[in-house]
Amino acid sequence: MQKFDLIVIGSGPAGQRAAIQASKCGRRVVVVEQRDIVGGVCINTGTIPSKTMREAVMHLSGFQYQGIYGVNYHVKDKISMADLNFRVSQVIKTEVDVTQSQLARNGVSVIMARASFLDSTHVRIENSRGQADLEAPIVLIATGTKPAVSPTVPLNGHSIVNSDQILSIPDIPRTLIVVGGGVIGVEYACMFAILGSRVILVEKRPRLLEFADNEMVEALSYHLRDHRVTMRLNEEVAGVEETPDGGVVASLKSNKRIQGDALLYAVGRQGNVDELNLPAAGLEADNRGRIAVDAEYRTKVPNIYAAGDVIGFPSLASVSMEQGRLAAAHAFGLKIQSNPATYPYGIYTIPEISFAGKTEEQLTDEDVPYEVGVAFYRETARGQIRGDTTGRLKLIFHRETREILGVHIIGEGASELLHIGQAVMILKGTVDYFVDTVFNYPTLAECYKQAAFNGINRLRS
Repeated sequence: MQKFDLIVIGSGPAGQRAAIQASKCGRRVVVVEQRDIVGGVCINTGTIPSKTMREAVMHLSGFQYQGIYGVNYHVKDKISMADLNFRVSQVIKTEVDVTQSQLARNGVSVIMARASFLDSTHVRIENSRGQADLEAPIVLIATGTKPAVSPTVPLNGHSIVNSDQILSIPDIPRTLIVVGGGVIGVEYACMFAILGSRVILVEKRPRLLEFADNEMVEALSYHLRDHRVTMRLNEEVAGVEETPDGGVVASLKSNKRIQGDALLYAVGRQGNVDELNLPAAGLEADNRGRIAVDAEYRTKVPNIYAAGDVIGFPSLASVSMEQGRLAAAHAFGLKIQSNPATYPYGIYTIPEISFAGKTEEQLTDEDVPYEVGVAFYRETARGQIRGDTTGRLKLIFHRETREILGVHIIGEGASELLHIGQAVMILKGTVDYFVDTVFNYPTLAECYKQAAFNGINRLRS
């Protein structure tokens, strides 16, 4: 039996960062990964493929420059799934190599095998070469998630697919039905709309992206409609079937029928815990496969931790990395600080949405006196140079203390631009910081200064 100080199950963002953090503390660490390659869902089927596909779509379609050169401007006239897959496969390979290198140079052992608990300190691993048992006083579960399944949506891998299979569809569909108005569904709806597909988005809730600022979601919804996306909100799919000609028909509970060439089922994800034998370790998951943890990412079994998507919201790769790092630090007694209230959110729709802090809706519910300042990309020189006239930046600040309470951005580069406001929030800065700061010219960062002036002027009115 091999003995370690830490067994990490899963090599995605949470598992990787936890393993490296523990290794840097001088601990002997092993990562057990069920796939044949490291990186988990993030690198292989989720974050990296989808964001790489988005970049390829934006480039090949010429979308970013159509505001300057006209809507007929394209880098490539006929874009194929092969074009997109070519770029995606390149980036995946590089990211896998980088992850393997980071684990190796930090002395982390990696075993490609299925893992299951024998008890709280012993894990059995099995692969084509047989089985073995590992022992460690600390175990971290970082197995991530897998797409949720539904008996009413029979996936076939080519015309009815989930988000892990989307790149396997043979051709860009003329009509794509997207079931699910969460992050994954909306991101892919945007991409295929830019590629020229007629997209029909079905969501059972009354609005998209319910956790995001309503104004930003309204702006995104306008752009979706502008690109021929039909949104069927407050609607639920009752059944899906493949037609004899290879198309798809979705029947809604309201008795509507929607026809398309392909369907993407993107309604939630399920914790990847089925093969872990959690009861043997004294654990259980909820009906969505999520494992409950405390503020230090410790499960109800004191020596077992969990981090990343397997513990639920917000299910962001960036947050998973931090959770893994924090879990390992807490497990080995390191003093470490992090503030979840200022974690950034990046939603890679077209245009991007990114935010940190509170929304107007949350502050209203909490009876917090706040004011808002807004700036538009089109009113900056950089916005005109880039041809981006759709973006906007919103600062939310306390009316009395003037402290920044939230930053919300929609527009290209939003996920990068956000970090300026995030840093000011973390340092308890006020709206006056942006008034008194000089930003490079011309930049989109000037939006912070414009939004600050806009908000302060509202205080005086």
